[in-house]
Amino acid sequence: MTMKEYRPAEIEPKWQKKWEDKGLFEANEDAKRPKYYLLEMLPYPSGRLHMGHVRNYSIGDLLARYKKMRGFNVLHPIGWDAFGMPAENAAIKRKIHPAKWTYDNIDNMKVQFRRLGISYDWTREIATCDPEYYRWEQLVFLKMLEKGLVVRKNAMLNWCNTCQTVLANEQAEGGKCWRCDNEVELRPLTQWFVRLPLYADELLKDIGELEEGWSDRVLTMQKAWIGKSEGAAVKFQILNPKPSMPDHIEVFTTRPDTLYGATFMSVAAENPLANQLSRGTSDEQNVFRFIEKTKKIGRMERLLGNYEKDGVFTGAYCINPMTDEKMPIYAANFVLMDYGTGAVMAVPAHDQRDFEFAKKYNLPIRTVISCPTGTTKQPDAAYEGPGTLVNSGEFDGMDSEKAKDEIIKILKNQDIGGKTVNFKLKDWCISRQRYWGSPIPVIYCEKCGTVPVPEKDLPIKLPKDIDLTGEGGSPLAKVDAFVSCKCPKCKGKGRRETDTMDTFVESSWYFLRYCSPKYNKGPVDPKAAKYWMPVDQYIGGIEHAVGHLLYCRFYMKVLRDIGLLEFSPTNEPVRRLLTQGMVTLGGTAMSKSRGNIVDPDAIIEKYGADTARLFILFASPPEKDLEWSDQGIEGAYRFLGRIWRLVAAKTARRPEDTNAELEKWRHKTIKRVTDDIERFHFNTAISAIMEYVNYLYTLQPNDISNSAIETLILLTSPFAPHMAEELWHEIGGKGFVAEAGWPDFDPEKIVEETIMIVVQVNGKLRDRLDVPREIKEEELKKLALASDKAKGAIGEKEIRKVIYVQKKLVNIVI
Repeated sequence: MTMKEYRPAEIEPKWQKKWEDKGLFEANEDAKRPKYYLLEMLPYPSGRLHMGHVRNYSIGDLLARYKKMRGFNVLHPIGWDAFGMPAENAAIKRKIHPAKWTYDNIDNMKVQFRRLGISYDWTREIATCDPEYYRWEQLVFLKMLEKGLVVRKNAMLNWCNTCQTVLANEQAEGGKCWRCDNEVELRPLTQWFVRLPLYADELLKDIGELEEGWSDRVLTMQKAWIGKSEGAAVKFQILNPKPSMPDHIEVFTTRPDTLYGATFMSVAAENPLANQLSRGTSDEQNVFRFIEKTKKIGRMERLLGNYEKDGVFTGAYCINPMTDEKMPIYAANFVLMDYGTGAVMAVPAHDQRDFEFAKKYNLPIRTVISCPTGTTKQPDAAYEGPGTLVNSGEFDGMDSEKAKDEIIKILKNQDIGGKTVNFKLKDWCISRQRYWGSPIPVIYCEKCGTVPVPEKDLPIKLPKDIDLTGEGGSPLAKVDAFVSCKCPKCKGKGRRETDTMDTFVESSWYFLRYCSPKYNKGPVDPKAAKYWMPVDQYIGGIEHAVGHLLYCRFYMKVLRDIGLLEFSPTNEPVRRLLTQGMVTLGGTAMSKSRGNIVDPDAIIEKYGADTARLFILFASPPEKDLEWSDQGIEGAYRFLGRIWRLVAAKTARRPEDTNAELEKWRHKTIKRVTDDIERFHFNTAISAIMEYVNYLYTLQPNDISNSAIETLILLTSPFAPHMAEELWHEIGGKGFVAEAGWPDFDPEKIVEETIMIVVQVNGKLRDRLDVPREIKEEELKKLALASDKAKGAIGEKEIRKVIYVQKKLVNIVI
C-alpha cells in the first residue's frame, strides 16, 4: 500500500472530490431499475451542524449507500427549511438581512455536510426561502381558497404582546414566548386557517396503510391528535336569553347515557357566551376578571390540565332537556373554545374533573349510573365506567350502552340533538406576523373585499428593502411599496395581506420538489413524482410526530383533490418512518443553551468523518438516545485503524482457496450484516464486522483470501465510505466501491455443524445442549436425560414421557 498508516485527513477530501466530480450520487428516473427514495428531515440552516445532525444524516447515508449497492436507483436529496423566526431574530440582533444570514449559514453547513461525506444529490438542492420554491405554495393556497379549504376567521390564539405575533402551540410552551420569554395570552384574532378537520376521517382511516412502516408510538400519537369520538349533540335551552344571544347552548358528549346526571353547564372563558350571559348582572365584573385571568394560562397548559381548575358563575341558567331542571352556567378554565362547541355539560358523579369542580363550588352531584357496589349515594369520587341507569326516569334499570342509543333517539325525535361524530383535530392557523416567510397571496379591497392574487402574478416576493426593528407586529405592514397595490378585480386601491405563512407549510411538501426541483409549470413534474413517490424511508425526530407528519399527509391529499398531483389513491407520502433518538452528554440532550455541544468539525479534524459516523452508528440502536463518549470515539478510530493495517499487511494476492472455516466466516458475516442493516440494527451489524476482523487477525495475512478482504471492504463501505474507497482502490477494485455490488452469501456455506437443543422438564427450561446437527433422536434423548440440570429437576419423580421437537427441544414430562 502507498500509505501504511490510516490518515483520514488525506483520504477523505480526496474521495469527496472524486465523488462530486463524477456526479456519483446524482439520480435520474429509470423505469428499468427499482427506485428507493431515502430522505432525512430537511435541516434548519442555523449555521452549524451538531452531533444530533451527524447521527440523523449518518443513518440516512448508510441506508442510501447500502441500497445503491443492492442495485436500487437511489434518490437522496437535501435542502433547507430556510424561513422562520430564528432568522428574523438573528437579523435584528446582527443588523443584517435575514436572507444574508440564511444563505451564509447554508454555505457553512454545506461545507460540513461534504466533510461528512454524505451521498447527497446536490443538483436537487432547494431552499424554502427561494421565490421559485414558495411561489408554488402560494399557488396551492389560491387553489385551496377556491375550494373552500382555506378560510379567514376569528379564533382564540396564542398571542405575544411583546413580539406582537401569533405563536404556534409549540412556540408557547409553559405559557411563555419562545422568542422573548414573556407571558403568552389567548386572544381572539382574525387569521387565515386551513381546514384540517375536513380530512380528519381520511387521515385516520389511512393510518392503516402506515402500520407496517411507522412505529406504534407515532401512529398512536396521530390517532390521539385527530381524536375521533362518537356521541351525541345536545341542545340546552337558555333560560330567559337576551335578544342578542342564541336561545340555546349546544354541547357534544360521548356519554348521552348520563344526561339525567347533568347538574350544571361549563363554557370556555373565551366563549362569547360568557360575556353575553353575564352582561347586566351582578356577576358581570367577576366574569370579566375571570376571563382576563384565564387568558394568562398557556394553551398547552390548558390542554394538559397543569393548573388549578377554576370557574365563575355567569348569572345565567339553562334547562336540562331530560329533567327540565334549571342548571347554572359557569365559565370554566378547563373548557377550550376550539374543542367541541366551547361548552360542556357537567355530570359530576361520572366525570372526575366535573366532580372536583362541583365539590369546590358546592354544586349538585347526582348518580345516574350505578357503581359496581350498586350504591346510589353521593360518591367520594366520580364513577366513569359503564353500568345500569338509576335516577334516569323511564331508563332506570337499562344497560348504559343500550341507553345511549335510546336517549339519542329521543333527542332526535324532539329536535334537540342526535348522533354525531366529533374530532379533536382543529383548523390549522397559518398566519404569522413576521417578515421572513412566504407572503399570503391575498389583496383587500374596500369595494371587492378579499381578492385572491391572480396566478399570473405569482410569486408575491418579499421586498428586499426592509427595516427589521424587533418592535413587534408584521414588518411588511410598514413597507408601503409592498402594501399598496391595485385590486385585481376593479383596479381600484388595494392593500396586500401582510401576514406570512407558517413554516410548516413549506415543510409539508418539500419532498415533492426534490423530484423535479427545476420544474416551472407547477410544484412538481407529475411524471417524476409518479416515479419517485412515496418516500420509501423517512428519518427524523419524534418531535414531529403530530405536527409536520400530520400536515404533510394532509397536504398530499389536498394536492390530489385540487388536481395538481396523484401518485397513489391515498397520496400517503411516506412508506416507512424511523424516528431516531437524541444525542446526549451527561444524560442531557445536547444544546447550545446548555453549553454541552460536541463540535463535529473538531471530531472530524482529529479522527476523521468515518470515525464520527462509525461511532454514532455503533454506540446505540437508532431509535434510542445515544450518550456521547470520548472513549467510544477513540475506540471507533482504533477499529478503523485495525481494518487499515489488516489490508496493508496483506502483500500477496492469494487466489481463492478451500479454507472452509474462512469461507464460513465470510458468508456468515455477510448474512449477519445484511440482516441487521435491513432491520436497522446498525450497532450489531458493526459488531458482526468487528468479530470478522478479530477472526481474520488469527490468520497469517497472506493466508487470507482476496474475497475475504473484498468482502470486508464492501461490508464496511456504508459505515466508513472514505476509507473503504481508498482500500478498494488499493486492492485493485474496479470503479468506486459505492457502485460495487453488495456481496451475496451462500446459505449452504453457513450451515452450522452443531445445533443447540433446549432441554425442558415439564415445559420449564433446564439446560441447553450443543449437539451434532444430524444426531439421532434416541441418542439425543439419552443426552437430555443424562443432563445434570435435568436430573436435578426430575429428582425422585417418575418420568412419564420424553417429547422431542426436531432440532429444537427435548421436553421431559414427569
